[in-house]
Order: sequence, then C-alpha cells, then structure tokens
Amino acid sequence: MHFDRNIYMRHNLILIIILFLFCPFSRLQAKYEIISKKEMEDKVSGAWAGKMIGVMYGREMEFKALGKIYDGDIPWMPQLVEKSLVEDDIYGQLSFMMTLERYGLNAPVKQLAINFANAAFPLCHANLQARKNIFDGVMPPLSGSPQYSMHSDDIDFQIESDFIGFMNPGMPQSSNLMCDSIGRIMAYGDGLYGGMFVVAMHTMAYFDNDVMTIVKSALKVIPSESTYAQCIQDVVNGYIANPNDWEKTWTLIQNKWGYDDVCIPFHDFDIDAKLNGAFVAIGLLYGNGDFEKTMQITIRCGQDTDCNTANVAAVLGIIHGYSGIPDCLKSYIPEIADKPFLHTDYSYHKAVSQTLFFIKENIVTNGGKIGKDFYKVKVQEPTFRGKLERSYPNAYMNKQIQVKDISKDAFKGDWSDFVYGDGDPDLYKVANAPGDSFELKFNGTGISLLGSWNVDGGRADVYVDGKFIKQIDVYYREEAGKYDVNRAHIFHLLGLSRGEHVLRLVVSKENNPVSSGHKIWLQRAIVFANNKNQMN
Repeated sequence: MHFDRNIYMRHNLILIIILFLFCPFSRLQAKYEIISKKEMEDKVSGAWAGKMIGVMYGREMEFKALGKIYDGDIPWMPQLVEKSLVEDDIYGQLSFMMTLERYGLNAPVKQLAINFANAAFPLCHANLQARKNIFDGVMPPLSGSPQYSMHSDDIDFQIESDFIGFMNPGMPQSSNLMCDSIGRIMAYGDGLYGGMFVVAMHTMAYFDNDVMTIVKSALKVIPSESTYAQCIQDVVNGYIANPNDWEKTWTLIQNKWGYDDVCIPFHDFDIDAKLNGAFVAIGLLYGNGDFEKTMQITIRCGQDTDCNTANVAAVLGIIHGYSGIPDCLKSYIPEIADKPFLHTDYSYHKAVSQTLFFIKENIVTNGGKIGKDFYKVKVQEPTFRGKLERSYPNAYMNKQIQVKDISKDAFKGDWSDFVYGDGDPDLYKVANAPGDSFELKFNGTGISLLGSWNVDGGRADVYVDGKFIKQIDVYYREEAGKYDVNRAHIFHLLGLSRGEHVLRLVVSKENNPVSSGHKIWLQRAIVFANNKNQMN
C-alpha cells in the first residue's frame, strides 16, 4: 500500500485542531508564579505582624460606634502590640493550627472541632453556640448550621480564618476547601462565605498588590447570589461611583445591610459577617494600600473594629511584607516575637515558621515545586464550587416579647424572677423544677427563645401547636448568655406557616447527668415574619 505522507500530516493536523477546539482542557495552560523563599518569609512575617498590629490598632474602639461613624480619637503606640498576645482574634485560630500541626493538614474536622470545643478559652456568639452543640453531640457540619444555631451568619469564622489564607499563597481553591471544612464548625451560608472571602484576599495578596483586583478576585470564591457577595459588590460599586468619599459608601451599606442581624435582635450592636466584611472592603479600597489610612477608615466604619482592622492589616502585611510595614507600627514586635500567645504554645516566630511549613506542603500537594531558594506555585483561579446556602431565608425579625411583659398566667409551677445585674438589668423568669411550664401565643412564621446557660441548667420539652419539636438542654460548663449582646438562643424554629401559633415549654424530669439543677432561664422571645411587608 502506498503511504502518502502529506495526507497523513493533514489528517493529524485536522485531529489536533478538533481536539483543541472541543477539549476545554487542551486550551488551559497551568500558570505558575515564582517567589523567592526570602520574599515568601517576608510576606508571611508581614501577615502575622499585620494581624497583631491591626487587632490592637482597633481594639480600643471596638463597638464604640454602633450604626454610626466613629469620630473619636484613634490612639496608637507601638508597645500596644504586646496585648495582641492575649487577643482571641489570634489565639483562636492558632488553636486550629496547633491541631493541624499535630494531625496534619488533612486532620479530620471532627478532631478540630473536639479540640476547639474543649479548649480552655471562653467563646462568644457562633463559636460559643458551636462549642455548646459539640458538647451536646452535634458535630460539624451541623454544629454551625442554622438548624442548630441562630449565629450561622455571625463574624466568628471571618475573624479567625486568616491562617488558612496565609498558608495557601495563590491557591484560593485550596483555601476554599479548607474553609468548607473548618468553617462549618461554627458557620454556614454568609458566615462561611465571610471566611472564604477574607481568606481568598490573603491568597491573592501574595502575587497581586492592587487592592481593587484583590477584592474583586476574592468575590469570585463565593456565590454571587449570596447576600454577602451582594453586600461587598455594593462596596465596590460605591467606590467606583465615589472614589474620594468613603462615608457615602458607608451610608449606602449601613442603610441597606445594617439591620439584618438575627443573632442580636433589635440592637445596634451588629456581629453580622457581611456588614463587617463590607467595612473591611471599604477600608481596603479607600485606604489605597496605605497601612494607617486603611486601618483608620476601617475603624471609623464602626462595629467590630479590632477584628476588621486585623483582617485589613493582614492583607496589607502580605502585600508589602514585613519589610514594608512602617516602623511606627512594627517597631515593638521584635521585643515580643518569642513570647507565647495566650492558650497556645505559639509565639510570633513559631506562627511564621509553622505557616511556612504548611505552605511548602500545600504548594507541593497542589502541583507546585520547592526549589533551593524559591517556591514555584501553581496558582489557581478564584472560583466557587458548591451550592448557594442561605441561613435564614425569608426570616425577618418582627416582634420582641420580654418576659416582663408576659402575663404571669403564662408561667405554671415554680418560676422565680432573676436579674444578673453587673450591667445587665433585664428580668429573667427561671423555672426551678420538673413540670414547670410556659406557654406563649404568637403570630408569625418563626420564633426564638433567648435566655441563658449555666452549670445548673436543666432540660425541657418544647411543643409548637401541640406538636413535640425537640428537647432542649441549657446545661453548660460555665455561665453563658449573660449579656444582652450575647444572649443564648435556647430554642428556635423557623419556616412555620403564617398565622397564630402556640409555643409550650415543659421542664423535664430527665436531666443532664453533670448538671446540678433543673433551671431554665427565659428572658425574651423573638417572633419572625417571612416578609418585610408583614412586619409590625
């Protein structure tokens, strides 16, 4: 048979063209970034230094401006950074690193959750609820889910997720996978997306120094339909429209997003992840890469200032590296670099070295290489792979009912009045014995009971419209839910049909074996509507 080389070559050329056109992978070429080990260490050092500086730069103004712009002084001296050694924003995430150091980057999330729950440090909000859930046998991913928490959209994961971004330079898909595991200990929906967004900014900052590009790229790792993404996009749009007037953008965000926090009903104190995430974005965009300007704008946005400034300063710490942080901010860090953070065996120096150790493993695992004096990182496109989650869809706070306004006839049995005092004047009703009951009629589509947990807390059966819903257990290892901005949600049920309902609570004879009593604390109820137009 005669072999025609020209025909053969044409056929192969056609085949190559067909494969190129119809196989998407043939058109994707892996992108690599080369970074020297010296520069990587400088950026990691800057990340942790920025976190320490930021948390203390905003510490004194924390929650001093609620729903308004902070217009007071912002004092600073380099020695303040030493107090970062006792800040939960840092030792909380270092506790996760301690578990990863012991069990590896693929440590089971159950192990991370158990270690987190049994740590000695106190917790608030989503972290506190997660710890309570884990003690009650509710493990992740349910421990952070709206089924078991009214804190799923809180800021908690957002403020303690930085370490994940620090150890995933240029790899936002890898960081998202870690977030999707660790973040579910205490978060869901917007609460989870807040961590993903902040972490992605850290990953992008290793190879990009333009804050607008970093913010817009980080938005790609969360679903655009989420309210978190919509809120951050409003910041981006506000900056584009008014690049010299951050207060105008702040007003837009506050008016549109500043009143949706179901965690702390009817209170200006706002621990919502997306609102504080918006303040992070405002600080970064309007600060234009300048450390002090960025932190000062972030602080003036108000609410959780120390957490938010810690996030923005960490981003800038990676962009500029430790060498690029102004001396007026970092000059005292060498004095404390080997002192341990509270509740950990980590110092600043150890946090840097352990992060670099994890970076090497992540780079190799994700297709990169480690050279003698450099890292070759296979960078990843920022993208979200998953389904949209909404923690409390169509749930709007409609009415607050405090026990002081409820008829005494609603309480049957041995109930007593109680006030914590010490800055908390609210009246509680406390059930003391099995068989004590409480009944409340309400008109809405959901309800949450707020009260407290303690070492002598009991169990109670809760019914809605005569149907048994669940048994609650308000035993906890220490007094919790004391203050009005950190009440314990002891029961919640959403998604009811619109109309009149009856909730009934009965203290059970059954009790937690380690509890010293049968007490149930009630302070107020929150009634929800499924449409803003239905609200009173």
